Amino acid sequence: MLKGISPLISPQLLATLCEMGHGDRIVLADAHFPGSSTNPRVVRADGLKITDLLQGILPLFELDSYVDDAALMMAPVEGDTADPEIRSQYENLIARYSTESLPILEVERFAFYEMAAQAFAVVMTGDTAKYGNLIITKGVTPSNNLT
Repeated sequence: MLKGISPLISPQLLATLCEMGHGDRIVLADAHFPGSSTNPRVVRADGLKITDLLQGILPLFELDSYVDDAALMMAPVEGDTADPEIRSQYENLIARYSTESLPILEVERFAFYEMAAQAFAVVMTGDTAKYGNLIITKGVTPSNNLT
């Protein structure tokens, strides 16, 4: 156990976050996401909700402020709807932990899958919120936080 790190962050996830470089993406996927068939690097976080995991990750992880799409959600398929509370929860967490205002953009379903295939890793959660999948991009840690 380490001080200051959420107990929801497993050793495997902590190592994955540490190994990521600037510009690498990680997918926080719901329980229905095709993680293993999309990306060879899958981290299990069964039973956890994406919001709880995001709250544990963001204090450790600077989002990339140099890109317009540091946070992405899967857009609902035409005729379908997403849970608006999930997006709001993600936005609130990002605003709490980010040094800059970063919007969450929506990506068409199959484009999201393609981005997930190119991501550094996919974290499979137990979340069942509809269209709750999230991709975040790692940024550079500000030099004043290195001490």
